[in-house]
Amino acid sequence: MSESPILTTPKLESEPVRKNTKFVFGAVILFVAIGFLVYNAVGRAGAYYLTVPELKNEAAEHIGKNVRVSGVVLDNTVDYNSADLILQFKIGDENAQLPIYFNGPKPDNFSRAAEAIVEGKYGEDGVLYAHTLLLKCPSRYEEHGGETQPVEYEEIQVNAVG
Repeated sequence: MSESPILTTPKLESEPVRKNTKFVFGAVILFVAIGFLVYNAVGRAGAYYLTVPELKNEAAEHIGKNVRVSGVVLDNTVDYNSADLILQFKIGDENAQLPIYFNGPKPDNFSRAAEAIVEGKYGEDGVLYAHTLLLKCPSRYEEHGGETQPVEYEEIQVNAVG
């Protein structure tokens, strides 16, 4: 009996393929994570906000959810407890008002603020429990026929020394 030689092909190593698949798999996971973070950040940081009448009309669907509401701070509704750092006020107009409860220090420019953008949870009691308060201060100047003039004048009395 004669022995016949067995022909075998040399084994090719499959490591380069594994390294490429690991690299591609890692890159896909990285891009998905970055995409998720971008989508999440854009959704939360968008400039969209509700007005007070819009929130009042859709109140049932916003209860217990975070909302961002814009409105004019109403005069004579501001109540600040400096000992407990509780600021309560209302925003809106004559037709629709929204009570705001903010636990934190009163901003320095709050008394001059014309408009507030408030972000927080809308409660079942109709109060917005704010965690973020952004104030838009009125401009001290308005345009009048291409000229910029002060809106209000303050009279200051200066006494001479001596």
